[in-house]
Amino acid sequence: MKVCTFFGHRDCPTSIKPHLRSVLIDLIDNHDIDTFYLGNQGNFDRLAYTVLHELSQKYSNIKYTIVFAYLPSSPSLFSATNTLLPEGIENIPPRFAVVRRNNWMLDKADLVVSYVDYSYGGAAKFTDIARQKKKIVIILQNKYKNTPVNIYRSIFILNFSITSQAYPWRIPFL
Repeated sequence: MKVCTFFGHRDCPTSIKPHLRSVLIDLIDNHDIDTFYLGNQGNFDRLAYTVLHELSQKYSNIKYTIVFAYLPSSPSLFSATNTLLPEGIENIPPRFAVVRRNNWMLDKADLVVSYVDYSYGGAAKFTDIARQKKKIVIILQNKYKNTPVNIYRSIFILNFSITSQAYPWRIPFL
């Protein structure tokens, strides 16, 4: 069992859905990823949830779980699915709960799929933390203006066996 988690900006465009789907199919078929943890804060989380829900019809072996930072106050898209509240998070002040939840997901993950469109915010921060922790990181979009190309090239050469030709959208500047 290998675990994947997701970090992405809340304003992620729906146009990345086909790319996300292709990446997830490859991870399931070729890299033994069968467990997925995702948040519930923004559009990237909704897209990941939608794709995983669709793929679960074909791949009965996959499990996906919405990891809450706090209990939802009203029903949402995620309320009818498999959900989890990390132990002890109820004692964390709400303003720190998302960070605590993201750390929990990252600790459980073998691999991270992220959508980063700018170098600030939680998605960029946790993508960088994942890289520092030597996690496999697949970036669906990256428009960092001041990031040296060799940093991202080394991530994929060292940590991921699939060449950049397999996912040309992953590292658009290579």
